[in-house]
Amino acid sequence: MDIDIRHIAKLSRLRIDDSELAGYEKEMADIIAMVEAMPDIEDELTVDPAEAMTLRADELGEKCFSRDEILKNAPKTVAGCVVVPKTVD
Repeated sequence: MDIDIRHIAKLSRLRIDDSELAGYEKEMADIIAMVEAMPDIEDELTVDPAEAMTLRADELGEKCFSRDEILKNAPKTVAGCVVVPKTVD
């Protein structure tokens, strides 16, 4: 399988030196081989009743923070909300 590491790096906005390309190609090929070697599973996973999972109870922590305490660490806030950079045009 031919893996275009330069294209993947471009999509990921990563800079990869030419000297590192061979190493990354080998690592990517190893990952793909591992995934291809994984066994197929049935459409529905079965759960063994004898080995039932025990879920922890959801509990609130003892210390609760006010909105002002949380927002004071944000770099920019407007009307009680955190302002983040636009990521999609």
